[in-house]
Amino acid sequence: MPFLRLRQICLVAHELEPVVDDLRAVLGLQVCHRDPGVARFGLHNALMRIGSNFIEVVAPLAGPQGEGTAATRHLQRLGGDGGYMVILDCGDIAPWRAHVDALGVRVAALLQAPGYTGLQLHPRDTGGALLEINHTPGGEGLDGPYWPAGPHWQDGPASRQTLALTGAAFCADDPARLAGRWAQILKRELAPDGPGWQIALDNAAALHFLPMQDGGRAGLSRLDVQVADVAQALANARSCGCLVTADGVAIGGVTWQLSQAPA
Repeated sequence: MPFLRLRQICLVAHELEPVVDDLRAVLGLQVCHRDPGVARFGLHNALMRIGSNFIEVVAPLAGPQGEGTAATRHLQRLGGDGGYMVILDCGDIAPWRAHVDALGVRVAALLQAPGYTGLQLHPRDTGGALLEINHTPGGEGLDGPYWPAGPHWQDGPASRQTLALTGAAFCADDPARLAGRWAQILKRELAPDGPGWQIALDNAAALHFLPMQDGGRAGLSRLDVQVADVAQALANARSCGCLVTADGVAIGGVTWQLSQAPA
């Protein structure tokens, strides 16, 4: 059956390892893959598992190679670390390529490897964040291959503290307009979400589109995760000097909204 799942979120940081260290210390995330191929974009990265989902952190390489990259420009627009990409996987990439072409949505980057295709859509045509839709043959099962996470991601340690990635949220001056654009691109219905809107995906995850808050910034600003022990995660954050907010914990320029995982 066709599917469209929230599979990966990418954050961009000025420095890679401090963000990775905070995610490890606060949320128990462990690196399962580092992709040397991102060096061609002037970046280095780390991927961490949350069950069968992934958090990726990218940062510009030191020196001239890391200057003038798309990630560097995004950091400059943000004024600091923050949300960068929303990455969805699907069962067949060809219909999605035809669909975005029909909408006039440009493909900013076509990623190809043996048996893998990823469409990174132009953020000026989507708004909110860089959106990628990709397909890995054999990856229909969530325990199957997923090329961006490397050939052995299943052997990497899954966090015992952070158990599920359940959503991501964007802030926008006009959340209804942004949500409508994403619903059109993703061929999904919109549903009310308090003061904003949401789009449900096929793995019990949702994308939320919310009004701007005073002092906030537009774009990908919140990740929703279920943890084994909310109180322990908050204590870990305070021990590391991370900002604890009314909504959760601030790491990597986004708020991690914590909820207690079902027993």
